[in-house]
Amino acid sequence: MVMTNSELVGSLKNEVRILLHLVSKIDPAKLDYRPSAKQRSTLELLRYLSMMGPTIIEQAQAGKFDSARWTEAEKAVMAQSFDETIARIKEQPALYERLLSGISDADMRATINMFGADQSRGAFIVNLVLSGCAAYRTQLFVYLKACGREELGTYDLWAGMDAPAKA
Repeated sequence: MVMTNSELVGSLKNEVRILLHLVSKIDPAKLDYRPSAKQRSTLELLRYLSMMGPTIIEQAQAGKFDSARWTEAEKAVMAQSFDETIARIKEQPALYERLLSGISDADMRATINMFGADQSRGAFIVNLVLSGCAAYRTQLFVYLKACGREELGTYDLWAGMDAPAKA
């Protein structure tokens, strides 16, 4: 695997850290913002992010996609309040560590077939979970910008911090 297990866990923890930074920029009055009628609202996006990564990792560990389990997990979070959703996201660093700590290098290299494609378990987790976290946090960043947070920039999106004060 290109990444060690601890590097993968570290990268996922970093995604949560950046996401929580962006969450701190949300105006609660804008939680219902959605770019179009068929897109998720800000709150729906956060709810999805509160379950997506851990649920996909569990599915990868099982080596097959369980649509009933996925639907159950998704339904469970859709009733959460904003505060409950953020609390769930804050639990993810420890959850990622727990979910991934017992997976050996051999298990990460093992081939699984998810969504009709053979790939290593590790590649699947990196390509779907890690990349998905980056993609969805970018979506949240765009929502924030569309809701008037024009001061947000590269530091917020990629470093998970406010830009340094200009000299």
